[in-house]
Amino acid sequence: MATSNGLKFIVQGGKPIQGEIEPQGNKNEAMPLMATACMTDQPVILQNIPQIDDVRLMEKILSDLGLSTSESDSCSTRRTLTLQAKSNPKSTIHPELGSRLRGSVTLAGPLLARTGEVTLPRPGGDRIGRRRLDTHLQIFTALGAKISESKNGLQIQAKKLHGADILLDEASVTATENGLCAASLAEGTTVIHNAASEPHVQALANLLNSMGAQIHGIGTNTLIIHGVKSLKGATHRIGPDYLEAGSFLALAAVTGGALKIRNTAPQHMRMILQTFARLGIQTQIKGEDIYVTKNQPLEVEKEFGGAVPHIADAPWPGFPADMTSVALVTATQCNGTVLIHEKLFESRLFFVDGLLEMGARIILCDPHRAVILGSDKLRGAKLASPDIRAGMALLIAALCAEGESEIRNITQIDRGFSRIEERLQSLGANIQRQ
Repeated sequence: MATSNGLKFIVQGGKPIQGEIEPQGNKNEAMPLMATACMTDQPVILQNIPQIDDVRLMEKILSDLGLSTSESDSCSTRRTLTLQAKSNPKSTIHPELGSRLRGSVTLAGPLLARTGEVTLPRPGGDRIGRRRLDTHLQIFTALGAKISESKNGLQIQAKKLHGADILLDEASVTATENGLCAASLAEGTTVIHNAASEPHVQALANLLNSMGAQIHGIGTNTLIIHGVKSLKGATHRIGPDYLEAGSFLALAAVTGGALKIRNTAPQHMRMILQTFARLGIQTQIKGEDIYVTKNQPLEVEKEFGGAVPHIADAPWPGFPADMTSVALVTATQCNGTVLIHEKLFESRLFFVDGLLEMGARIILCDPHRAVILGSDKLRGAKLASPDIRAGMALLIAALCAEGESEIRNITQIDRGFSRIEERLQSLGANIQRQ
């Protein structure tokens, strides 16, 4: 897997992409599902695992905890992974590895449920602003855990977890996932109100039920979990990454190309497609495939009365926060003005500095809002990827720009996108790893 050996991408832009591509397995689904292997002594088999750096790092963390890992059916972008914790895993997450991976936080609930304690280092990941753990701690405390701080992070302990009625202070995805895992092995019934309901949260609940848990209300914002004494192994196929599919869709549109995106689970992309339609991108759905025709109009649809349209992220089924960077780049190529409002993270929009250097007309109103005055052709520039999603957005900008662009710090892109340059080359993109 060629990832961190490459320091930068060299991109020659201005060429329409065309062809067919299939999104990898959902990164955000893979992390919590891998963590469930800590909750049983039987094998958990995960199919369609994406071949990305974050998954490799999670494997290292699980191996350090004492789990065995093996893979099969491997290809360039996906594989089948078998995880097993034959005995109780260690309760301390490796400080250095855990601090590099935000997804390591999803181990807290499973380890607490199985071992009665967990030492959680402050998780790393994208530098997109503060990512609070308060909602996780709210759940653990409600279930009977005691929490203290140590030099290695947070120490969470519970002699016995018991069911509780919990109203989350925010619809946090990873906190909901931790709550599902911890409550599944708690004594009694837990009700989680204001729960997140994203497709990967639903997938976790379905896997836990396959392992013997009793979770009801899947897909809603109220989850009811009847605790059981133990869980068994199970097999689960990870769904397609709808964020990657949305990125490919945007790339085809801004380069003027035609693209067939195969096996996308279109039911998970309704708000993404609806939002891009407001930017003048028309798509067709045929079965599980999405088609983007060449030379899209890219005309911003004004709101009633001629008002400037407002695109904002929101909890599921709203527009995903992780798609705002891509939507912003797309808007630079659309005729019209639009306001992008990223509500969750105060640093996610700071990557627009690179777009301004490329000639985009963007007014950064504050850390959460940007006004984009679109349709100007971008020009090549030297850029740096600050996080996974902004890295992909900058790559899209480089591929539609005139001239050559250089994108540094591409290990951030490798964390979330498998062999992205090879897959884009298959669509006719001129991109090289150096």
